Amino acid sequence: MSHLIELRTRLMKAVAAILVVFVVLFIYPGPSAIYDLLAQPMLASLPAGTRMIATGVITPFMVPVKVTLLASFVVALPVVLYQAWSFVAPGLYKHEQRLALPLIASSTLLFLLGMAFCYFVVFRTVFQFIANFAPHSITPAPDIEAYVGFVMTMFLAFGITFEVPIAVILLVKTGMVSVAKLRHARGYVIVGAFIIAAVITPPDVVSQFMLALPLCLLYEIGILVAAFLEKAPKASASTEVDSSSD
Repeated sequence: MSHLIELRTRLMKAVAAILVVFVVLFIYPGPSAIYDLLAQPMLASLPAGTRMIATGVITPFMVPVKVTLLASFVVALPVVLYQAWSFVAPGLYKHEQRLALPLIASSTLLFLLGMAFCYFVVFRTVFQFIANFAPHSITPAPDIEAYVGFVMTMFLAFGITFEVPIAVILLVKTGMVSVAKLRHARGYVIVGAFIIAAVITPPDVVSQFMLALPLCLLYEIGILVAAFLEKAPKASASTEVDSSSD
């Protein structure tokens, strides 16, 4: 029961942080301004004068609110990760608990980098590719609700993809997997990356490659960093042995 009470407390604090940020963003700059910023990559690929449409009665209100809630979660992500770590930390060793601050900071930064890469690179490339591929007899007018659903899925996919180095480092630091095994599984990871990209992204080659390639590169970066961290304690231990023998 004590663990359940602790979990409930941490969840309530995380939700409270998201709600506080949501209220602030709702007041300024407001849901409409946040949605307009999110819609810029799509609007830039549409013909001049073309606007997005809303088919539902309350869609013009609910969609900007959903976007504001997404922005609130992103802004409050450090607090959410800290609450998750605080729940897990009592069951860890002291040297594992020292990873808290670097883990929270790097996880937040990588998730934001994934979303930024998706917004500034992937969206503009994919939307422009689709617009050029579409027949000239068609005037595209995307529905805002479908657009937001697509954007949220892509943001989540790329945000989690950019967390791959953190996952690799944690697997090695906790002793669950060695660096040698991770290198041996490289081929399976590449195949899995393209399968995941084919399932998550739209059915076009451009977006699939733009998700699969970063995933593979980040996996390699995670292996390099994990190998460096694995050698560092050994080097320090050997130095201490040499000094004691002297």
